[in-house]
Amino acid sequence: MTSPDASISRMIAISSGKGGVGKSTVASNIAVAMAEAGLAVGVVDADIYGPSIPGMLGIAGGKPSMTPEGKVIPAEAHGIKVISMAMLSDDDKPAILRGPMVTKYLQMFVRQVDWGALDVLLLDLPPGTGDIQLTLAQAFPLSGAVVVSTPQDVSLKIARRGLRMMEQVNVPILGVIENMSGFTCPSCGTVTHIFHQGGGETIAAELGVDFLGRIPLDPAVVDAGDDGAPLVRIAPSSPAAQAYRQIADRLAQSAEAVAGIVTPFAWTVTDGTGKPDPAASAPDGPPDRLAALDHDSVGLHLRWANGETQTLSDRDLRLACRCAKCRDEVTGAPLLDPATVPLDIRLTRIWSVGNYALGMAFTDGHDTGIYTFDHLQSMETAEFEDV
Repeated sequence: MTSPDASISRMIAISSGKGGVGKSTVASNIAVAMAEAGLAVGVVDADIYGPSIPGMLGIAGGKPSMTPEGKVIPAEAHGIKVISMAMLSDDDKPAILRGPMVTKYLQMFVRQVDWGALDVLLLDLPPGTGDIQLTLAQAFPLSGAVVVSTPQDVSLKIARRGLRMMEQVNVPILGVIENMSGFTCPSCGTVTHIFHQGGGETIAAELGVDFLGRIPLDPAVVDAGDDGAPLVRIAPSSPAAQAYRQIADRLAQSAEAVAGIVTPFAWTVTDGTGKPDPAASAPDGPPDRLAALDHDSVGLHLRWANGETQTLSDRDLRLACRCAKCRDEVTGAPLLDPATVPLDIRLTRIWSVGNYALGMAFTDGHDTGIYTFDHLQSMETAEFEDV
């Protein structure tokens, strides 16, 4: 799988269920640790409403420059490239934006920035499971996601929701990081577990994902963030800095390309432009990954990464649409009258939606349906009888 820009090898989301768990501090230190290990790293500060990455990395304010081709030139600090809303607005000016504008900025931060060749692009997400998380999961082929939590029970319960959200949109979970894991007294060396102990490792085991490591509390983190110098730089031998490096090493070795068809793609079925190249499939391939698709007079032909195949007629697909125009969002009851769908309706366009779905347009002008892979795999015959 490739990214929207073929020069970006992997895109990893750093997420959290709730705020205040130190996610941006973790993201900035991991990014610098990866750069120190020789990787080309970029960071997208995807927290549009509360950007903090530039301050943590000591990036001065000021509007970024543009290339002759109209791309934004990212800021650079500590060996990594960065783009953030904080670079596009005054320091105390709030980003008062509705959903569509947030989506526009996120698209720009990835697709319209002159990143150059990157080994890893880290996306520092805002807390929660809302618009920004869904936009990134739908618009970009994420290689994986990391969930940051503190050991306390309330943080872990919310972190579980973040993990489930990523699973539902087929973003591989690379693991859980337990931040603020115990405080070591600088005078006597006594370790005090302020937020309990071991919760991150427990939840990772319960959910069947990797536990990437625990990062202890360190008073120097505060000074480092305020001074714009990451802890891995100002206190490289500290326990926290060593934990950041170990986690960075594990992430650098993970997030391999997701098996399946190359995304993103936008295929105009009527003239064949944009049709994606097929990927290899094998009996042990992931069953929830699409390996190839084709279309003819019979319908849409799908081949999954485990080798299984399907053929779904155009009309069956149109009748199976689950968008708000075709299904009641609360009850799930069908709103689309089969009698209004022509027998000879045809697909006109198909495009990828993240790692987990396809969008489709038809000759009747309908184009708002998102067909998840689970939904497609559950279809064997038309969901409605022909009339």
